[in-house]
Amino acid sequence: MIIQSHKGPYHVHMNAGLPAELAAGKGRFLIDRNVAALHADRLAAPLASGRVVLIDATEENKSIEAMPATIDRLMATGVKRDHVLVAVGGGIVQDITCFLAANMFRGMDWVFAPTTLLAQCDSCIGSKSSINAGGAKNLLGTFTPPRQVFIDPGYLDTLDQREIRSGVGEMLKVHAIAGPDHFARIAAAFDALFTDRAVLARFIRRSLEVKQGYIERDEFDRGIRNIFNYGHTTGHAIEAATHFGIPHGIAVAMGMDLANHIARRSGVAPEAVFRSMHGTLRRAYAGYEELEVPLEDFFAAAAKDKKNRSGDQIAFILPDAQANIVKHPLAVTDSLRAAVAEFFAEERKN
Repeated sequence: MIIQSHKGPYHVHMNAGLPAELAAGKGRFLIDRNVAALHADRLAAPLASGRVVLIDATEENKSIEAMPATIDRLMATGVKRDHVLVAVGGGIVQDITCFLAANMFRGMDWVFAPTTLLAQCDSCIGSKSSINAGGAKNLLGTFTPPRQVFIDPGYLDTLDQREIRSGVGEMLKVHAIAGPDHFARIAAAFDALFTDRAVLARFIRRSLEVKQGYIERDEFDRGIRNIFNYGHTTGHAIEAATHFGIPHGIAVAMGMDLANHIARRSGVAPEAVFRSMHGTLRRAYAGYEELEVPLEDFFAAAAKDKKNRSGDQIAFILPDAQANIVKHPLAVTDSLRAAVAEFFAEERKN
């Protein structure tokens, strides 16, 4: 795949490992510490190069406060402006590397080897990255695409089931955005996503192809790309209200189901739209349907969503009458509160 961006085209190589010349030449590697341990053979050349910074993939390390220490470790590898930063890991390592590439020496090239399903099917393209600052999540960021992405399915072999399910949640989101027929196809293959790597690979690629069509039209997320927040306004609020007691992609699946429920209770979409997706989404967040989500904490978190433009409205992304995903801000009324309370108390459990 070739993705067009404001910095020129970049390539996504499917079923591909990192080129040997990166370890032999100008590559400077930022590698998730757990990935380095689990895939020492796959990463033998980079790890032997002596030009590696191992990253503990925590939110604390993905912060502006942690950047000076990471920069010091990078400088110790002899990094120069014409070198290439190589991120090997999931979204946290991606965000750290992208931020450094955008800012060190006024800009460096970087490449990405995503090792989580969520990163392989979604975040590896799109240019966006964010880091935390002063206790605020994802406050600082940049639009700096990688020069190349290398998607190696071998990394998925060591993911636990929660991480696979988290990636599947994001894939369901992308296919819902693509349209009802696309969602029906991934729903029909739901079980095979966990047992058949060929099926999973096919839907990873299709997820990226769908996203490509939006990010090339709206790279800076000012318009149509906003609908990729489907399941996220609600999902992020669920994560925050539960103190991150649910993995991100699984929260997104629950957030999609809640968004669909809000749409039907608000008259934006009919009952049939909710029912057409509920069964699959319910399976995607199975095991978390009893997780307590305090209502006031949920609305407090949703009110802070960065897509909000009005102080008294939340910028929900909802399905319409034809199950097309659209931006639909709603005021926080008693009826909206009742709909959300109903979902957490009843609908997500049925």
